[in-house]
Amino acid sequence: MKKYGIIGNPLAQSASPEFFNAKFEKEGIDARYIPFEIESIEELPRIIEEHPELQGFNVTIPYKQKVMSYLDGMSNEAKGIDAVNVVKVIHDKEGKAHLWGYNSDVIGFTRSIQPLLKEHHKKALVLGTGGASKAIVYALQHLGIECQYVSRKASDKAIAYSDLTAGIMESHTVIVNCTPLGMVGHGIDQCPDIPYSLIDSKHLLYDIVYNPENTLFLQKGAALGAGTKSGYEMWYLQALASWTIWNQE
Repeated sequence: MKKYGIIGNPLAQSASPEFFNAKFEKEGIDARYIPFEIESIEELPRIIEEHPELQGFNVTIPYKQKVMSYLDGMSNEAKGIDAVNVVKVIHDKEGKAHLWGYNSDVIGFTRSIQPLLKEHHKKALVLGTGGASKAIVYALQHLGIECQYVSRKASDKAIAYSDLTAGIMESHTVIVNCTPLGMVGHGIDQCPDIPYSLIDSKHLLYDIVYNPENTLFLQKGAALGAGTKSGYEMWYLQALASWTIWNQE
């Protein structure tokens, strides 16, 4: 039996095990998808050793960048994004496992948000600076949208939430939440600390969180007339892309 999986922490919110195992059963594929909730990325070699049937795995919070030091190589796109959410395991003739990293987040996000973009969507605020946000910025820039990172503390690449002025909110009409705030396991009653009162119908709020589908971040935006989109479609599209990656020659 072939094995696939996902590494991250926490994994209670992940729909991937249920999705892939249902796919395997429906299509008669002799495989199993396993959640590997690990306390440290240093546990990855043990997982690879204990599961020689592992053909590939997804990577989620907080390991999308930390996993990169364990890889034998990466796709050009993953290198450009500087984050990995799909790993293909290739075994050589001696049975040694070699890990190759890819990023399917950019595929899922691009295909999900592109139909929603309008002429006035020229600039975006990307909330969070982790591995997920890098794929989002990569995708938005390729769609011709200028991006500004926002974080709890200002840095050389990000402004702080407290720096969000009325002018910035007015000009940046796409806002993407790349933090885990609002996600199952991270406080569904929480949301990023942006000035919601400055949001109106010109704004598009996108949350890469998909469990729950209607996060507090999206609820607040919708109440002010903004367009909203949950991360469920992005997750579904990136899952399909992961399967393609694992099975390509």
